[in-house]
Amino acid sequence: MCKTAFANQIIPEQKDTIGFFMTVTLTDRKETASEQPAVTTTRLTFILGALTSFAPFATDMYLASFPVLAKYFSTGLGQIQLGLSLFFLGLAGGQLIYGPMVDRFGRKKPLLVGVSVFILASLALTVAPNIESFIALRLLQAIGGCSGMIISRAIINDLFAPREVARVLSLMMLVQGLGPITAPILGGYILVFAGWKAIFVFLALFGTACFLATLFGLPETLPRHRRLNHNASDIFRTFSGLLRQRDFIVPALTGSLAFGGLFAYISGSPFVFMELHGVSQEHYGWLFGANACGMIMAAQINRFLLIRFSPLQVLVAALTINVSAALAMLLMAGNLSFPMLVALLWIALSILPLIGANATALGMAAGRKYGGSASAIIGVLQFSLASIVSALVGVFHNGTSYPMICIILACGLSAGSVLFFGKKPA
Repeated sequence: MCKTAFANQIIPEQKDTIGFFMTVTLTDRKETASEQPAVTTTRLTFILGALTSFAPFATDMYLASFPVLAKYFSTGLGQIQLGLSLFFLGLAGGQLIYGPMVDRFGRKKPLLVGVSVFILASLALTVAPNIESFIALRLLQAIGGCSGMIISRAIINDLFAPREVARVLSLMMLVQGLGPITAPILGGYILVFAGWKAIFVFLALFGTACFLATLFGLPETLPRHRRLNHNASDIFRTFSGLLRQRDFIVPALTGSLAFGGLFAYISGSPFVFMELHGVSQEHYGWLFGANACGMIMAAQINRFLLIRFSPLQVLVAALTINVSAALAMLLMAGNLSFPMLVALLWIALSILPLIGANATALGMAAGRKYGGSASAIIGVLQFSLASIVSALVGVFHNGTSYPMICIILACGLSAGSVLFFGKKPA
């Protein structure tokens, strides 16, 4: 179930899951065991989970500080929300840089460079003199932080067979899910007791810990003989080829559209919860964390569902639940109590890991030969849509919860339509 010698063929899948938790030894004909230390699945899970948490930590920790930032920089909430949208845009654009890099130079060195950029940008944000420089530094922070997401997917693709990729992603969400749970809670309390600048100091310290874990605990998973010495035209052909490949682009776009609903929630929930319903900054974090707990639960349920069902079957069922919950919110929006709103949001958002993990697994399996570039396209789609969606929540802001709810529903319906109409004819 995992590739222990980086052979061209993938070891056949096994029905039992014992081997999944065994030590994954990274060896290669041209790189000896002494050059490539063994890494256990547990250590791999923790390191990659932390690296993919850059985005939730860097967004969720400072959501409660929007009003404070607007006052500090003497600007409106619209400008602060613009900073969030550009952060998502940086997460998207940065992955176009890392995709070809990690296929050419390996996984580890580009990852260390990206984490370093994240650390430096986080520290620089504490001394930003105006809102324009703050937004620019947030963009730079995103370009550094996105390295963890794209390269983690490529590493998993290096090591595991296609069906197992969805299960590994689900296991990794145990760690990754701590970000959305703890980040808003930590951010709220840090904001109250130490101010908004301390949030970015914390992010720099978190990035430093991830840098050290990567440097000393994560081996290189792409041996030299499998690296692609591509020029600009080769890179363009790789990207265009993947975009034309239906087996890749349909699941990639499906997962990205569905996850747009999460970013509609991230962008809209501070107003809906704190302004419309009077939730305090500290309690907002707990509500946000409850949704993250649901996402972790769903991710682990996904591991067991995949023993019996295919990734595509689980994906279709999860999309149905997501759309149903969002539609119920819209139909009841006029008379929707706060507890019911929270419950329906919990259902609509908690199901997203089943959509994301299985859609990503299907897409990465189709683009396996070009793991870095395939991962980059998935990341670009996710965060380009995130940038658009978060901006639309602000554009359609009308003092109600309708913009957030309608965009969550639109994302789910769009994802379902792409999957239904984009699948190959029987």
